Amino acid sequence: MRNKENIKNVLDDLRATSSKEIHFDEEAIIAAYQEKSTNHQSLSIKILSIFGGIMACLAFLGFIFIAQIFDSKIGLIILGGICIAGSALISRLSGKTIMDTLSVTFFITGFTLLGFGISKDENIVYIVFILLSLCTLFFVQSYILSFISVLIINGCIIAFAADNKMYSLSYIIIALQAIATTFLFLQEAKIITRNKTFSKLYDPVRTGMVFSFLSTLAFLSLEFLVPAPIFYNCISSVVIVIAILYVVTLLFKTLHITNTTHKSIIYILTVLLLSPTLLTPTISGAILIILLSFFINYRTGFAVAIIALVYFIGKFYYDLHFTLLTKSILLFVSGVIFLAIYFFTHKNLTTDEKI
Repeated sequence: MRNKENIKNVLDDLRATSSKEIHFDEEAIIAAYQEKSTNHQSLSIKILSIFGGIMACLAFLGFIFIAQIFDSKIGLIILGGICIAGSALISRLSGKTIMDTLSVTFFITGFTLLGFGISKDENIVYIVFILLSLCTLFFVQSYILSFISVLIINGCIIAFAADNKMYSLSYIIIALQAIATTFLFLQEAKIITRNKTFSKLYDPVRTGMVFSFLSTLAFLSLEFLVPAPIFYNCISSVVIVIAILYVVTLLFKTLHITNTTHKSIIYILTVLLLSPTLLTPTISGAILIILLSFFINYRTGFAVAIIALVYFIGKFYYDLHFTLLTKSILLFVSGVIFLAIYFFTHKNLTTDEKI
């Protein structure tokens, strides 16, 4: 819908296809769409804004270090609070890219200064960070700040578990993140139509959860940092596999797969494909994000998950304590299973198109 005529044509089509009389506020719809188009920024611009803010934050922290302000804990806390409040104010007053970069700079700087100011007890730091991030989510409702807040919340939870050597909790968190992310993807329509606040927060929260989930998987894949019994790996992996099977069930409708035999074969191949990854939830986690992104046509999540999957498969391959021949056989069998799944889905889609 690039112009007013496109919007009117869509509304006319909706009226024509509906059995009941439908009334639209066309002027309000057009005005809202034009406002969104004017203020819209691509994700790449937002990511560049975040990196720009991080670099500016490092420069500012270097200046503060040279000025020896780090010697005063109270001064750090006060200055950190001012920076966070300033970032929230800037973000609410302006939606321009340069202002977004400035707000990110103040936001990250504020959290860093607060961390140094109350660094005596790390657990208190995590609690304060989580509370401030939640306040930012619900009161500021800026895309970039909301995205960073989600990353901070998830990062603090994982850091809390790692610092207190609660490694089993880390894998429970992975399972909960998988469930929460799946819920966000599959309940998109209900969430964004619930109220205006949820509608604004949905996109940054979803993107933040995808990055948080994949980052947590990458962190837990470093066994020398997060040692844990294999049992906990299996628990989180089983939860992710169940979520994948549920998404596969939904994809049957999207791909028009109705043949019971084909469904059974796909289920069996999926389980066989994922069974070697039960010892590590990384690969199955990336596959879950790929399927969810494909299901709702979320390109950003799909691209990020593909990159993560390549990394996780490579790491899983080289971490195996097997001979090169055994590793090659495992990769060969996995490739055959992938091709078999593609064959059955592609054949069914081709048949439906001919019909």
